[in-house]
Amino acid sequence: MDLRGDNIQLEVKMLPFEYQSIVVGEQRYQSGQMMKILLIIIGFICLTTLPCSADNLQINIEIDHSELHEILQSAIVIPSALNSTDTLNRHWLRYYQKQLPRQISNALQPYGYFHSETKIKSEQTAENEFLLKIKVKPGEPVKITLLQLLLSDQSQQTEELRQLLKEFPLKEGDILRQDLYERGKSLLLQEVVKRGFLDAQFQTHQIHVYQQENRAEITLLLAPGQRYRFGQTTFIGNSNYPDRFLKRYLSYRPGNNFSQQQLNQTQLNLLNTDLFKKVNISPDSEHATDELMPVSIELQPAPRHSLRPGIGYGTDTGARFSLRYRELNLFQLGHELKGELLVAQRKQSLVTTYIIPDIKRLDSQTKLRIGYDREESDSYLSRKLFTEAEYQRSLGRPLLASVFLRLTQEYSEVADETDNSQMLLPGARLQWQKVDNLIMPRYGFQGNVEIKGAHSAFLSDTSLLQLSAQSTSLIPLPYNSSLMIRLRAGTTWHNDSFQELPASLRFFAGGDQSVRGYAYQSLGPKDDEDQVIGGKHLLVSNLEIEKRLTSKWGGALFYDVGNAFDSLDEYELEQGAGIGIRRYTPIGPIRVDLARQIGTSSPRWRIHFSMGFGW
Repeated sequence: MDLRGDNIQLEVKMLPFEYQSIVVGEQRYQSGQMMKILLIIIGFICLTTLPCSADNLQINIEIDHSELHEILQSAIVIPSALNSTDTLNRHWLRYYQKQLPRQISNALQPYGYFHSETKIKSEQTAENEFLLKIKVKPGEPVKITLLQLLLSDQSQQTEELRQLLKEFPLKEGDILRQDLYERGKSLLLQEVVKRGFLDAQFQTHQIHVYQQENRAEITLLLAPGQRYRFGQTTFIGNSNYPDRFLKRYLSYRPGNNFSQQQLNQTQLNLLNTDLFKKVNISPDSEHATDELMPVSIELQPAPRHSLRPGIGYGTDTGARFSLRYRELNLFQLGHELKGELLVAQRKQSLVTTYIIPDIKRLDSQTKLRIGYDREESDSYLSRKLFTEAEYQRSLGRPLLASVFLRLTQEYSEVADETDNSQMLLPGARLQWQKVDNLIMPRYGFQGNVEIKGAHSAFLSDTSLLQLSAQSTSLIPLPYNSSLMIRLRAGTTWHNDSFQELPASLRFFAGGDQSVRGYAYQSLGPKDDEDQVIGGKHLLVSNLEIEKRLTSKWGGALFYDVGNAFDSLDEYELEQGAGIGIRRYTPIGPIRVDLARQIGTSSPRWRIHFSMGFGW
C-alpha cells in the first residue's frame, strides 16, 4: 500500500492491519480503505511473478544489514514475463530494472527505512544469462520519539495492566517497525482479554511519521471495559458424573476474576484424568450479567469399561502375560475400579483396587486394595494374601505423599525353612518424579521413601520397623549421551529371631534392576549350608552411560555394585559390569545387557533382557 503525501511514501507490506489511522507529514489515511486495493495488487503479483532467481536471470543483493538482506531476498520478485520464452525478454528486463528501486524502497519502509538509495548494474554472464547486481544503502532509519500507551479509564490502571503496557515491544528511541507494532498491539489486546477484560478495544491507534526529521510518534489508547468475574459453571453432555465430582477439576471459583489461563488449566485437568475423550470449554457471553461470565463445559466421556491385555519378557520374571481391567464412574459417584492380573514364570499376582476421589481436593484420593501375590526366585518362595487402605495426597509438584495400613497373611520358604506369618503394617510413603518424557526420557529424576512397622501386640507375629528408599537420576551428556545413577537402600530394626521375618520383608540383591551379572534376588547373607536367606539391610548402586547411535539404536556401558547384609562388618560387595544394546520403540526401549561378575574367583557372564526405562 502506498501512502502519498508531501512526496513521501509509506508501504505496509503483508501486515495484519486493522482499521487504523496512519499520518504521514500532516495528512491522515484510513488503512482499512486502502487494504482492499492492496489485496488486489498482491494477488495480481503472486499470479504473475517468480522467485528472486530464474533460469536465465540471477540477482545479487548487497546491503550492510543481514536482517534487511533477508527482507529484500523475500520481497524482490522476477516477473514471469522475463521468462515467457526460452530467450530473456530484454525489453522487460530494462523495465524491471527501472522498477526495482521503487520496489526496494517500498520493501524497506515498513522496517523504518525511508531514505534508501539503490544502484543496479546489469551484467551478461553467458549467452542469454544475466546477473543484476543491486547495491542498497538503507539510509538513516526513522526512530520513535514519542510512544504513548494509555488507558481510557485511569481507574482501571491496575499494576497488572501497567506491566502489560511496559512489555510492548517498541520503546522510545527504537526504529519504527510496523511488524513489531502490529504484533505488540495484537498481543497487548490478547493479554488484556485473557485477564477478564473481554470487551477491550483500541479507541485510538495512530502512527505519525515525520520523514524529513526521521522520527515517528505512536499513540495507542486502550479501552479495557469492565472486568468480568467467573459466574456459574454448567456441565453438558451425557457424562453421568455428579457435579460435585466434576467441580474438583475447576481451577477457579465463582467470583474470581475471569482468566483464560484458568480455563485452559481446567481443560487440562479434565483431559489428564483419562475419563473423557473430548473436553470443550467456552465462556457463555450471551448470558453474562452484572459482570459475571458463566462458563459452559461440554464433556464426552471415555468408555466406562476397558480391558487391556499385554505380553512381555524379562530375565527377572520370565515370559509374562498381563490383563488390566478398568471401570469408571461406579454408582455414578466418580469412583473407579481397577483389576490387574499378571501371570509370569516366576511371579503371579491378582490385585483389585477401588478408588474413591476426595470431593474437595483434586490431588487426593483413597485406595482400597485386596490381592494375591506369588513370587519364586533362586532364594525363596512367597505366597501372600493382603488387603490395604491408602490415602494419597499431593504436597505440590512433584511430591506425592500417602499413609497406608496393610494386613498380610504370608507363607514363605527360604532355604530349608518355612514360615506362616501375619503382619499388620501401618506406614507412609513419599514419592517424587520429574521427567521430560515417561516413555523415552532424556533427563529427569525419580525417587521414593517408605517407612512401615509392626508390633506383636497388634495382629502381627513379630515386631519391626523398616525404612527403604530408591533414587534414580538421568543426566544428559554431550554427544547425544546420558548418565543414569540409581541408588537403593534399606534397613530393618528387628530384635526377634531373623527367621520370623517373612520373605517379602527381607532384602535381596541381584537382577536387571540391581546387580547385573547375578540372577534375580540371588544375593544376600547365607546360612551355614551356603544358601541365601536375605538380610536386614540393603545398599546397591548402578552407573550407566547410554549413547544414542541412531534414532532407533543405542549402546550402553554399566557398572553395578552392592548387596544385602545383616551388619556392616559382614557387608560383602558384589560387582558386575558390561555392555548393552538399546532398541528404541514407541512403547519404550528394549534393553539387552551382557554383564560379567567382577571380584570373584570364577566370574560368570549373564544376559539380562528387559523393556522400558529402568526407573
